Amino acid sequence: MHLVTFIESGKTRIGVLKPQIDEVVDLSVLLPDLPQDMAAYISQGESAWNKVTEALKSDATGLPLSKLTLLAPIPRPLRNVLCVGKNYPEHVKEVQSVVASEKDNKATAPESPIIFTKATTSVIGPEETIPASLDSTESVDYEGELAVVIGRGGRSISRGNVMDHVFGYTIINDVTSRRMQRKHQQWFLGKSLDGFCPMGPCIVTRDEIEDVGQLRIQTHINSELRQDGYVREMIFDIPTLIETISASMTLEAGDIIATGTPAGVGMGFKPPKFLGKGDVVTINIEPIGTLQNPVA
Repeated sequence: MHLVTFIESGKTRIGVLKPQIDEVVDLSVLLPDLPQDMAAYISQGESAWNKVTEALKSDATGLPLSKLTLLAPIPRPLRNVLCVGKNYPEHVKEVQSVVASEKDNKATAPESPIIFTKATTSVIGPEETIPASLDSTESVDYEGELAVVIGRGGRSISRGNVMDHVFGYTIINDVTSRRMQRKHQQWFLGKSLDGFCPMGPCIVTRDEIEDVGQLRIQTHINSELRQDGYVREMIFDIPTLIETISASMTLEAGDIIATGTPAGVGMGFKPPKFLGKGDVVTINIEPIGTLQNPVA
């Protein structure tokens, strides 16, 4: 299933996107007893999933996607978005080339996953504007990423049981103020400005993706391809990330884990190619789709 949160006639609700025909089945009509909030729906677990799967067999009529406004699939997560830093080898090299001196440019991969978070208030949806003007340092950068959405919560989740806890996948742009990130010697403030976490366009449930490692992440800035990588290239795979995070904290239904970004971010160019007013960031991961946001 491709699940979306949308607005139609001034009302926010959730639905199932049929990407082949650009229609959305309104779950408030199909199954009025279900929650009309994505996080609440996910928290109901397999029973809610099965109800929707069964109801969709009725060939329900959909709403034209062109008449709807898509929001982030989880417009206001219950907790901060969990993120992973330096999780692609070539990205490690490009970051190291910027922050290290030439004689100390070892570009070594981290020994353990680097975990940080983005504030819930940074989340915006597809086609919403990234407010680069909020960054007075004028160093706004992009990071196209696959994000994992947790279904069944838990603590101390073992690698072998990870997929029992994954609900599905979406796309996140981990927008960052690079100079703010460096100034504060940590990543939270530079990555948590309002509007600095575009998400969407949908959540694709785990059953739709047979091999997550085969997913390809591509980021275009305007018409220029900047990032092009595969999830299989990650230093720490999804089972490792979930096992590591859940060893320290209890994961809950609706938690979001952004798994890291491939090489090609703006700060890696010489001179850097930061985002500015009028730019458009387009991130594509099939079968999830395309997350596009203008910059102002």
